[in-house]
Amino acid sequence: MKLATYKDGSRDGQLVVVSRDLSSAHYATGIAGKLQQALDDWGFIAPQLQDLYEALNQGKSRHAFPFDPQRCMAPLPRAYQWADGSAYINHVELVRAARKAEVPETFYSDPLMYQGGSDDFLGPCDDVVVPNEAFGIDFEAEVAVITGDVKMGSTPEQALEGVRLLMLANDVSLRNLIPSELAKGFGFFQSKPATAFSPVAVTPDEVGDAWQGGRLHMTVQSTWNGRRVGMCEAGPEMTFSFGQLIAHICKTRNVRAGSIVGSGTVSNKGVEKDGRMDWPKGYSCIAEKRAIETIQDGKPSTEFMKFGDTIRIEVKGRDGQTVFGAIEQTIAAPV
Repeated sequence: MKLATYKDGSRDGQLVVVSRDLSSAHYATGIAGKLQQALDDWGFIAPQLQDLYEALNQGKSRHAFPFDPQRCMAPLPRAYQWADGSAYINHVELVRAARKAEVPETFYSDPLMYQGGSDDFLGPCDDVVVPNEAFGIDFEAEVAVITGDVKMGSTPEQALEGVRLLMLANDVSLRNLIPSELAKGFGFFQSKPATAFSPVAVTPDEVGDAWQGGRLHMTVQSTWNGRRVGMCEAGPEMTFSFGQLIAHICKTRNVRAGSIVGSGTVSNKGVEKDGRMDWPKGYSCIAEKRAIETIQDGKPSTEFMKFGDTIRIEVKGRDGQTVFGAIEQTIAAPV
């Protein structure tokens, strides 16, 4: 099934069930008013939402209305936890190679993760408001999951059973603030503003065999200022699965229902062409493009985002239809 949260003037919005083709929706009032409520009692509430979803798809829902992504908040507008990984080791290799730094061996066996702000997410069509262009504004196209409860000490296989919903993320980064923050040895903070998520979150069964081994085997499309810059495959080159990422979190603590876990920037390896490396699938963040330019040409030539720039992040199924809806945002200065 597919779920979204409509703006209603409150912090947590109103849960709606969305049709498979994203053409219509129905308020989940009477079943669960908020997505967190459904996650807290998933075994009881999910089957009722599924019944409504099936009725909606069959055209039997009397109070359906046209679905409008512009009215959406993030599917989970605020969460108990937002933990973002860096599961695509190719991304790490490129960024470190650009500054002539080796990748530690442990990075291939132990995932990188950071704890982001989870109190103020952006809706899929909300502006990305940044105080200053000089901060180095970058988009990051990612896959994310929302979990149920996962016990401390769970194996990756057990952790994977805790995945309730899949969605897309734009994990905005302020690249020029990152070096000084990381130099403190305490991780990201000001360099990671509010993250945006796709209009709808979907249960894994909705993508069929594209969900394998805790990886989404679909193409993440990134379009910057109307030009498609990334067609990256999310599945094959994901070094750490979502089961492994969640197990990493719960090594020493429980993971509670309503936690969001991100994959990190979706990234694919380049191929050698005429003596040079080429990246035919493009990129899912500008920092990676700049890293490629630095490796090849000695310096980056692509600038970071400016006020007025737009970014669109989307995944389409084999039928050409959008799966999660699109993240469509504009970079804006504070009003």
